[in-house]
Amino acid sequence: MNNIFKSVLKAAVAIPLAVGLTVGAAQAEKIRIALAETPSDELAAFFVALDRAKANGLDYEWTAFSDEELAIQSVLSGQMDIGFGTPYAAMQRSRAPLRIIFQLSKLKFFPVTTSKYSSLKDMDGEPILLHSRGGGTDSIANVIEERIGIKFGDRSYVSGSSNRVAALLGGRADATIIDLSNKNKLMRSEAGAEFNVLEMFDVEASDEALFGNLDWIKNNEKDVAIFVNALVSTWQDMHKDPSIIRRETSPDGPIGQLPAEILAELDGFYSDAVAGGLYDPNGGGRKAANADMEWYSAAGQLDGTPDTLNIEDFWYLAPLDAAMKQ
Repeated sequence: MNNIFKSVLKAAVAIPLAVGLTVGAAQAEKIRIALAETPSDELAAFFVALDRAKANGLDYEWTAFSDEELAIQSVLSGQMDIGFGTPYAAMQRSRAPLRIIFQLSKLKFFPVTTSKYSSLKDMDGEPILLHSRGGGTDSIANVIEERIGIKFGDRSYVSGSSNRVAALLGGRADATIIDLSNKNKLMRSEAGAEFNVLEMFDVEASDEALFGNLDWIKNNEKDVAIFVNALVSTWQDMHKDPSIIRRETSPDGPIGQLPAEILAELDGFYSDAVAGGLYDPNGGGRKAANADMEWYSAAGQLDGTPDTLNIEDFWYLAPLDAAMKQ
């Protein structure tokens, strides 16, 4: 394994599982943002968007939770205003009117195993390591079972693709599902020959999205508009030139404090991600919402079918529609 990859993995494992930070001038009200993981290269574009929003008057604070379930619960309880995740099951079972406002990334994930497995059919009855219960990788595993006709063995959960790669390299797991960036890093490393990327179908549904309580969104329309406008501008600029993320990353912010080895790979990460279709430059919108209805109903996280599900029960599109007109 090369030294850079070792450093990245060491840094990823060493980052605490929960951390909070307050940003912006001291005011009575801030948008409280619940991250589903600690800051990493995967969140660099999001923090660039936050810096742009701050420059336009947004006051906010963020807290990183150890997994998506906790981030979702923090929004449901009113502890946080905006959350990371795809809380479709919670939307259906909760009386709280949760709505998604922006697709951050798509489910571009890859089954990676030790060399003992060569196809998804080989995984019948075998244990697998996933990100979080009810999250994106859990839904991928569900759809794999349905489409391939297998049944995974025990499912265990470790948040963060880097940490699941570390589990593979440490012999603590033989199979997992990881993101595009960590898949590329692993397979390009000296240890890459010891692992297989199993062939699977393409996915356009949301992995990470921003959501909040609809009442709160409508009552904070101005701040939400600043936030969504900043996200749209960042995602669109990133598609034109992925190096914009490295160039606009604040050295004093949470991403700028990551190890130099990770910062040096930002251009490669975002170039790979844009080329691999990880991000929709227009924030997903109706296209993503329809893909989500199909995917998450097939994954068993939504009751109903795409024909019977109404995207307006899950998405609030007004802020994104307004941003796209600017």
